[in-house]
Order: sequence, then structure tokens, then C-alpha cells
Amino acid sequence: MKSNFIDHVRICCRSGNGGAGSSHLYRSRLNPKGGPDGGDGGRGGHIIIRGNTQMWTLLHLRYQKHIIAGHGENGGKSEATGASGKDQIIEVPLGTVVKDAETDEVLFEITEDGQEKILTEGGRGGRGNVHFKSSTNQTPRFAQPGELGKEEWKILELKVLADVGLVGFPNAGKSTLLSVVSAAKPEIANYPFTTLVPNLGIVSYRNHRSFVMADIPGIIEGAHEGKGLGHRFLRHIERNSVLLFMVPADSDDVMKEYHILLNELEQYNPELLDKDRVLAVSKCDMLDDELKAELAETITLDIPVVYISSVSQTGLQELKDVLWKKIQS
Repeated sequence: MKSNFIDHVRICCRSGNGGAGSSHLYRSRLNPKGGPDGGDGGRGGHIIIRGNTQMWTLLHLRYQKHIIAGHGENGGKSEATGASGKDQIIEVPLGTVVKDAETDEVLFEITEDGQEKILTEGGRGGRGNVHFKSSTNQTPRFAQPGELGKEEWKILELKVLADVGLVGFPNAGKSTLLSVVSAAKPEIANYPFTTLVPNLGIVSYRNHRSFVMADIPGIIEGAHEGKGLGHRFLRHIERNSVLLFMVPADSDDVMKEYHILLNELEQYNPELLDKDRVLAVSKCDMLDDELKAELAETITLDIPVVYISSVSQTGLQELKDVLWKKIQS
């Protein structure tokens, strides 16, 4: 499956060199021995990152490995400052985390539309000779060179911003639910790991309201150790405000499966357990009332439990109501 969803890129950022300061001395017919009037060099261009709510992926950076800013211009006579180098602005989706590629240290995160951060600073422009004039040196004939720009490798990682994150083992029915409650068209098949990247869907709610739901690739035991799709998808769950756990009704042990999922999240990041949780028991169209009652007796949790079927569309409005209440709380 070829996907347009790219959530991890490594890019080389090369900022511009600063321009050199000028060592010009003022000369004119009336003043053949004027003093220094050399201007400062312009700063080198920065590499700037900017948040954009219209973007959902880092795809545009996949084949643009090198981002290069312009150099600053040299200072001129009459204390004229050189022009600054052209900044390069990289637009990214909200939820983009920037890391140093050498140390893997998180530098910052872009969370607001229009938010700007300097990724790699341009070199400072050199000072012109006018700054070095003194009582003992009236005509300095030297100026500073500009600072060199920097070349740094950065990692950009995207954490999907959604109100509800779907958490469950492969083949729990998450993609089917998303396709039924929203206009999203995820790839669906009856085998594990159909969902290889997060799918986002806008879920319509009562009175023309809506919320965003993300179907995140299925968890397997050991995901926190990087098994299966591991950390690549677990990081997306960090940004969701409500976690919707999905366990199919034909599971051998619904409670056990739920606790395995919970344990994976806790091992990865204990703070995830602070988020509101809802359990949806999916594929309930295969249960009659008696079996559903038996199943309900085995599930003893202090979180809302909703029995749903995406195929017969039972319980979906109740699920939306529960999720909306959690999102608004």
C-alpha cells in the first residue's frame, strides 16, 4: 500500500553565512581623508519552521532532504548594512516534534497555527569598521568577517492531533468503525495490520457538531519495546484527548485483552493512563441478548463500556454520545 501519510522525516538544514562588514573609508573631493564609514554585513538566512492547520502529513519533505537558506550580503559604504539572507520557511502540521538527529533530544513541538520557531540560525553579519573607531585609532582599516552558517540534521516526527484515538489489537474493527461513523475511507480487510498508518476521520455529531477520530495501527504485545509497528504509532496516541479501546466480542477474554492494551500504553508512557478511556466491545451483531448479558457480567471496569456493531450500526449513537461527553469534560 503506497501511502501519502508520512510521519517521520530526516532533513539537513543549512543556514546562510553572515555578510562581511565593510572597511570602507569616506572619501570625497572636499574631504579626501574622511573617517571610516563601513556598514555591517547582513545576517545569514534562518531555517524556520511554521505550524499550518491545513497540513496533515510530512509528505512534502520526504524528497526534499536539504533545506538551504540564503547568505547575507556584505556591508557597504556610508554605513549601509548588507541585506539579510533569504530565510527558508518549512510549513508543518500541528503536532510536529523536532529532534536533534545526533542526540535524539526533543528541541520543541509545533502545536499552534502560525507558530514559528527557528530551526537553524543564520550566521551573524560582521561589523563594519565604523564600530572600531577610537581615540587612538581614528581610521581603522579592518572589519569583521561574517559568521558562517550552520549545517545540522534534524528529525521531524508527527503526532496526530485527534480528539479520539482508537486503540486495539489488529483486526479489532477499528477501520470499519471509522468508515461507518465518518467519511474516511481506510483500507479494510479481514487480516491483521491492514492499517499501517493513522487514518483520520471527522465524525458528525448532533446539532452540526463534530470531532476528529484517529484509527491508529493495531497494538501487539511488546509494542512498547518496538515490536510490530511499535513506537511509530504509539506516539500518535499521546496527542489524543480520549482513548477508545476496542475489543471484539469474539475475543477469548475481553478483560484480559483490555488489560494487555492498557499495559502496553503504560509501559510506553505512564501519563497515557491519565487520559479518559472508553471501552467499545465491537462485532456485537454476532451476540444475542443472552450472550450479551453474560459478557456484560464478566466486564467489571470503572470506565464506560458500550456494545457496538459497525456492520448493523447498533450502539453507534450511544458511543458518540459517550465520546462527546468525555471530550467536553
